[in-house]
Amino acid sequence: MTISLRGHHLLCLLGYRGMGYSAEYVKNMTNVHRRLLREPETECLIVEGPDQLCACFPADGDYHCESRTVGERDALIIATLGLAVGQRLAWSEILARVAASVKPEDLNRICATCPWLAYGVCQEGVRMVGCGQPLPAV
Repeated sequence: MTISLRGHHLLCLLGYRGMGYSAEYVKNMTNVHRRLLREPETECLIVEGPDQLCACFPADGDYHCESRTVGERDALIIATLGLAVGQRLAWSEILARVAASVKPEDLNRICATCPWLAYGVCQEGVRMVGCGQPLPAV
């Protein structure tokens, strides 16, 4: 089964440590994260706008999945990784592109408006991928 992912979630998954917007969101993201760690050849479809992770965003939350700033972040990350909307590729190839194109300190610019940036887990994930280390299981 193909997993649809928007641009910024390609980096969010690197820093995912079990935190999220709701129990349902965490459950969904954990399932996706575990599958990608277990099966790195899983096909990912790069999408514009809401993806498989956004599908479980809580209805009572500040739904930012269609906001302009999030869309701009998606586009910047997709371009940085040399990807295109509609492209299908294995998660392992996404990791290889992150390792070749993104440094932990780049997130200070790329993800400047993200409330999760301050936790440092995404920078840690980018560092681990860049060093060829496995991401921690959740």
